[in-house]
Amino acid sequence: MAAPSYESRRSELETYFDRTAAETWSRLTSDAPVGRIRATVRAGRDEMRGTLLGWLPSDLTGRRVLDAGCGTGALAVELARRGADVLAVDLSRTLVGLARERCAALRDLPGTIEFRTGDMLDPGLGAFDHVVAMDSLIHYAAPVLVRMLGAVSPRTRSSILFTFPPRTSLLGMMHAVGRLFPRSDRAPDVEPLAETTLRARLAEEPALAGWRPGRTERVARGFYISQALELTA
Repeated sequence: MAAPSYESRRSELETYFDRTAAETWSRLTSDAPVGRIRATVRAGRDEMRGTLLGWLPSDLTGRRVLDAGCGTGALAVELARRGADVLAVDLSRTLVGLARERCAALRDLPGTIEFRTGDMLDPGLGAFDHVVAMDSLIHYAAPVLVRMLGAVSPRTRSSILFTFPPRTSLLGMMHAVGRLFPRSDRAPDVEPLAETTLRARLAEEPALAGWRPGRTERVARGFYISQALELTA
């Protein structure tokens, strides 16, 4: 079976996060009590966020950063606390609305945040010093994911940080178990990738000529397994 195209998968994700999982995602990204499985996902996401932030300068004053797939805005807030001017984009109007609500009470951030519903690949978003895509590319097959990175690279000056689901037997087993849960309790399918395959595809992508893989780190917390990779110009 052919992998879903970018357009079809994008539409599926928009529908899922706007309708099926909005309430679940809102609870997961809050301080509300959750079950043991979701608690591991929350802890894993917190650790991954910290990893990606650790790969960026502690002072982002004057830097423009794209939070590509911003969800409920946790990463955008941390970037703005470092002085960045953040454009936080997500396909889900529901999640963007929730992010705006959560950030409305924040005062005296050194940087700025603009939340916007839309496509992270839209050229109209402008140019950036850094692009961060935390767990927002994990639902795309390798050829599509690499083309997405290639599409944003001409408008990025310094680095692109993104995550992908590593191809492991444990992750495969967890996804099989996850399919037993009701649709409202599970996320859309992810596309596990072998790191060697991903690196080979990155090297072959013409739009990424001049970009090189840098740091990489895997985070595994219960039902959360994701790997970060840094691309630098």
